[in-house]
Amino acid sequence: MRALAMKKRLFFIPHIRTARNLKGARVLLRLDLNEPLARGRVLDDFRIRRSIPTIKFLKKKGARVIILAHEDHAKGTLRAVSERLNRFTRVSFEASPVSLLRDIGSFMKNGSAVLLENIRRYAGEEKNSVSFARTLARMGDVYVNDAFSVCHRTHASVVSLPRFLPSYSGLLMHEEIAHLSLALSPKHPFVFILGGAKFSTKMPLIKKYLQVADSVFVGGALSNNFYKVMGMEIGRSHVENPGTALLPLLKNEKLILPSDVRVVGRKGERVVRPGEVSVSDCISDAGDETVRELSQLVARARLVVFNGPLGNYEEGFDKGTNMLLSAIGESRATSIVGGGHTLDLIGQLGIEKKFTFVSTGGGAMIEFLAKGTLPGIEALKKAGSNKRIFQK
Repeated sequence: MRALAMKKRLFFIPHIRTARNLKGARVLLRLDLNEPLARGRVLDDFRIRRSIPTIKFLKKKGARVIILAHEDHAKGTLRAVSERLNRFTRVSFEASPVSLLRDIGSFMKNGSAVLLENIRRYAGEEKNSVSFARTLARMGDVYVNDAFSVCHRTHASVVSLPRFLPSYSGLLMHEEIAHLSLALSPKHPFVFILGGAKFSTKMPLIKKYLQVADSVFVGGALSNNFYKVMGMEIGRSHVENPGTALLPLLKNEKLILPSDVRVVGRKGERVVRPGEVSVSDCISDAGDETVRELSQLVARARLVVFNGPLGNYEEGFDKGTNMLLSAIGESRATSIVGGGHTLDLIGQLGIEKKFTFVSTGGGAMIEFLAKGTLPGIEALKKAGSNKRIFQK
C-alpha cells in the first residue's frame, strides 16, 4: 500500500528524465538557491549542492540551461551564489533585467548554463503575475521545477510559468516527493517529532499525525502552548496562546511533551520539570531526560520524521536538538528530517549522510506533510495533463 500510494503521487508529475530531444533546448530551470549569506559570502551551500545533479543532467543532455532563483530580500543579489555554484559546475551569471533577455538562449552554447539575477526583484513574481510568467516563458522552450522548498508559494515562476511551456519535475523534486510521501502511508512504529516556534503552522500536522503516527512528540516553543492550556507557569517563554483548542489533543495517548526543560531566569540556567517553571524563567531547550526518552522511542521505530529544533539554538541552546539528531542518525529507522533551523544544526554537526533523507523544505515540507501536495506540484500535474505550449 505504501509503495502504491507513493507511485500515485509521482505518476501524474512529468519527470525530466522522460523528456526527449533536450539538445539545444532552452530550459528554464527553477531552483531554490536561497542560502544564508554574510558579507557577500555563502555560509552554507546545502541547497546549492542538492541542485547540482539536475544542472549537470541538463548540461549533459546538451540543453541550454537558464536558471531562475531567488534571494529572500527583493534587493538581494545572487552573485555570491553564482560564485559558489561554480565550485561544482560551470555557470555564468547574468544581472540584466529579464525583459531584455528574451533571446539569451540564442547566445548560449549547448550544454552551458547561466544564473539570472534574483527573480524576487520583480514585483510580478510574488504577485503571481501571469504577464510576468509570459515574459519568463519567452526565454525558454521547456520548464523544469527543481525547487521543492518554494513549491508552497503561489509565485509566478512556480505556478504560472508551467501553463506556458512543456513542464517537468527535476531530480531533487522527485526525491523530495518520494521520501516525504513515506510519512503519508508509513511503516510502523512511526515516530513524528515536531519542534520550532510557529505553532499556528504546525497545529494541522499535530492533529493529522496523532491519527497516523504511533507517537507524536511536540517540543521546542510549540510545547509551551500545551503547558499554558494545562494551567502551568511558562514564565517569559514564547507562546501563541491558542486558547482551549488544544484540550482535546491532550487526551490523546500518542501525544508526548517534554518531561523536563532547560530554563534561564533569575536563578540562572537549570533543568526543571514543566510544572516547576517560575515567572522569571524562559524555557530554552529540552532537558536530557526528555532526549533520552525520545532516543529510546527512535531506537524502536521503523520510521522517524523530525522537523524543527527542540530549543532556541540561535541563542546557543542546541544541546537537546544535537543529541536527538545524533540518536536519529545512529538508529536503524528510515529517517526524514528537515526545516531551516534543523538544517543549520545538521550542517554544523556534519552528519547529513547519517539520515535516509534530508529535505530542503521548511514551510514546504510542513505543508506537504499536512496536505500531501503543494501549489507547485499541482501546477506540474496540470501541465502534464493538458500539455499546453506557449506560442512565441
